[in-house]
Amino acid sequence: MPTVLITGTSRGIGLEFVRQYAAEDWHVIAVARNPESDPRLREIKGDIDIRQADVTDHDVIDALAQELSSQAVDVLINNAGINGARETTLGNIDYEAWEKMFAVNVMAPMKLAESFVDHVVRSDGKTIICISSVVGSIARNDTGRCDYRASKTALNMVMRNLSADLRPQGIKVLSLHPGWVQTERNGPTAPMPLDESVKGMRNVIAGMKASDSGRFLNFKGEEYAW
Repeated sequence: MPTVLITGTSRGIGLEFVRQYAAEDWHVIAVARNPESDPRLREIKGDIDIRQADVTDHDVIDALAQELSSQAVDVLINNAGINGARETTLGNIDYEAWEKMFAVNVMAPMKLAESFVDHVVRSDGKTIICISSVVGSIARNDTGRCDYRASKTALNMVMRNLSADLRPQGIKVLSLHPGWVQTERNGPTAPMPLDESVKGMRNVIAGMKASDSGRFLNFKGEEYAW
């Protein structure tokens, strides 16, 4: 039975990843900062191991990796993230919030990869995924949301570095844009149904080849400029 570890699973994209992988008979390690915040996570049927952890607490992540030291992880999905306030313009920037955003969106995925690399290398899947965003593309930037854009650009650079660092161990690394998805934050007017986005990303993950490592793709497998 393959194993997937997913962060940020109490709602939205992470919750849907849990639902779909569990339905396909995967062993799912569902990590959430507050798993009791939404009963839907515990209502999903399947082989699901729910773990409470704040991804910014590096000691907790190390402890979790140690607790799961005998568990191979085929796919590690760094989904936990925050996007802060909608309006962050020059003269109206919350630098403390920006620092927190980098801790969650950039350093936490690096820490998860660092702590669980041995689990991933022992698996058959050998895959690390980060849920990024098209707004992290420098080439496609028009303006606005400097804090969130910068965090996703930095995340993409982390993943690009990891793809080179982990290639000798046979680990594939990918940044994925889920689309503008109908989550609690985006609302029902967003064009992409949640289940379709996650299904698309799962298909991209399942079809990854070694030559795809380090790329920046969307849920359809289309490539974005850095």
